[in-house]
Amino acid sequence: MASAERIGIRSDRDILLARQRGRELGRSVGFVATDLTLIATAISELARNIVLYAREGVIELRVVTEDSHRGLVIVARDHGPGIVDVNRAMQDGYSTSGGLGLGLPGVKRLMDGFEIHSRAGRGTTVQIAKWLRT
Repeated sequence: MASAERIGIRSDRDILLARQRGRELGRSVGFVATDLTLIATAISELARNIVLYAREGVIELRVVTEDSHRGLVIVARDHGPGIVDVNRAMQDGYSTSGGLGLGLPGVKRLMDGFEIHSRAGRGTTVQIAKWLRT
């Protein structure tokens, strides 16, 4: 692992910082501008969910190498109310906030890897990954 960073998320300012750090770390890995935009957008959506639903949490950014692949893994973690119905939350158009954001299905489409674990009353962890094209 070449580099890792942990950013506390509590406000819009933290969301912007996480986006910026994700772009910088992605650039250091070698991602092109279009991929950096996708990474920043996904980070923004996950961080916004933390602020909106859990009030606080953390975004972890890690450069990873698996086999001959190099990429960026982002973990969004909170100890908020959790997601009661993850399957429903993964459906396009579903929103509990009335928003028109990408939502979790959009984040999944932007990235190369996506995992979600959530328990009502215990919080949510979403792990996403973007891999360099070879």
